[in-house]
Amino acid sequence: MSSATLDARALLDVIERAASLAAQVDHPEEAIRVLLAAPLEVIGDREAYLRPGALKEGERHFFVGGCFITTPDTRYHMLIGNTGFPPEQRRLMVPIEGGHPGTVFRTRAPILLANTDEHGSFKQYLKSSRMGSSIYAPMIWRSQFMGLLIFAAQARHTMRELDLAVLRVLAQHATSLWVAHGGPQWLAAEYPPKDGFYVETGGLNPR
Repeated sequence: MSSATLDARALLDVIERAASLAAQVDHPEEAIRVLLAAPLEVIGDREAYLRPGALKEGERHFFVGGCFITTPDTRYHMLIGNTGFPPEQRRLMVPIEGGHPGTVFRTRAPILLANTDEHGSFKQYLKSSRMGSSIYAPMIWRSQFMGLLIFAAQARHTMRELDLAVLRVLAQHATSLWVAHGGPQWLAAEYPPKDGFYVETGGLNPR
């Protein structure tokens, strides 16, 4: 179903089902992945890629989503529970101050980049492509910044204020799930990851 015609009730139903399924998962990373998977299938303007200029020559439209969890030493944001990232980047490691994840870390505020071309500060960390539209929402537990959620699309102007509002709700669910499933304890044992894909602050394709 296209999010262009998805009404509020249907969207809430998707979030409710995703949260319910994620609550039944035992592993913290898998809980995050399950929570994000279904909403990622409906979020955003699904017709944006059809508009002139939404895709540049050689680009193909696709979506990615995941969670950048803050590492115990606050040196990196580590990717977990992703959908759509290249397999070798399942443990993408972005310096804590890097790009818009770094901005969310500093400000603790959500961000909407409807068209990343209009933001010179946007950094490409995804190996497969520079995304054209992205949203970010912080995960905060008892005043502690734990990480952030990100949804992004190749086509420009895919993400809207509505989609950012959805991601903010998902971030609250993700935070509770992360704590309830022992995420901080799992992270302490997992970090530093053996398969970490480390990038520089300036990104893979600096501008």
